[in-house]
Amino acid sequence: MNILFLGDVMGRSGRDALAKILPSLRIDWKLDFVVVNAENATSGVGLSIEHAKQILNHGVDCITLGDHSFDQREMLTFIQQEPRILRPINFANTAPGKGFGVFLTQSGEKVLVTQVLGQVFMKKNFSDPFAGLDTILNNAQIGKTCAALIVDIHAEATSEKMAIGHWCDGRATLVVGTHTHVPTSDLQILDKGTAYQSDAGMCGDYNSVIGMDKVEPMQRFVTGMSKGRFVPAKGVATLCGVFAEVATTGLVRRVQSVRIGGVLEEKSSYLDVQKKIST
Repeated sequence: MNILFLGDVMGRSGRDALAKILPSLRIDWKLDFVVVNAENATSGVGLSIEHAKQILNHGVDCITLGDHSFDQREMLTFIQQEPRILRPINFANTAPGKGFGVFLTQSGEKVLVTQVLGQVFMKKNFSDPFAGLDTILNNAQIGKTCAALIVDIHAEATSEKMAIGHWCDGRATLVVGTHTHVPTSDLQILDKGTAYQSDAGMCGDYNSVIGMDKVEPMQRFVTGMSKGRFVPAKGVATLCGVFAEVATTGLVRRVQSVRIGGVLEEKSSYLDVQKKIST
C-alpha cells in the first residue's frame, strides 16, 4: 500500500498547489490513500465548507484539522456531515465530529486515521494525548484489523512529538507532526517499524513567515506592535509531506520526504530508509 501524508495547507497558495500537483501524483505514485492537514486552508485560519469540498475532490481521502478546527464556524456543522474530516481526539469532550476514522481504499483495505493535539506550549490546556491515543491503539491492530494506521500529531514541541512517536512505535504505521509549518529532517523508521517525522511542513509559500506574508510578522517582532492583519503569502507553494510504502504487516517498508515546487523543491530531496520487515 502507498500512502501520502501532506502537511498544513496554507491559504490560496497551498490550495492551488494541491489542485495542480496532487491529481497527477495520485496516478504516478500509485497512491492508495492520501491524508492532508487543512486547518489553515481558508485565509490561514480554519477550513471552510467550500474549500473542504475542493480539497476532497482533488483526490484526498481524509482531511485532518487541529487547534484551528472550528475557526470557520460553518465547520461545526459540516464536520458532522462529512466523515472524511477529522478533528483532534482530545480537542474537547463536547466538540462535534470525530477524532478518528476508518476508511476503505479502492482495493478494500482499511486505513485508520487519527489526530491528537499536544499540550506543551499550546495556548489551550488540551487533555492527555497519550491516554487518548492509547485507547485507539489498543483497539486496533495493524496488519490485522486495519492495513495501516496513521497518526497526525498537531503540536508545538518536537520533544513531545518524538515522545508520542516512540509511544506509538510498532502500533502505528506512520506518525507525522503538523502545526509548526516547517519540515524537519528527522524522517526515520523507528525500532519497531513505525515511520516518524516531527513535522511534515506546510503546503504553502515558504517565502514568508510560516506561510504568512512576512511584512506584518516582521513588524510585530521588531516593534512589538501590530499594523495590520496576518494574511497568507501568495507566492508559489511548496507541497511538503511524507510518502510511505507499507508492508502487509502494517509497518513501513520504505519512506521518503516530499517537497515539490516552490522555493523548497530539491530534485533529489527524498530520503529512502529501508529495514527488513517480513511480509
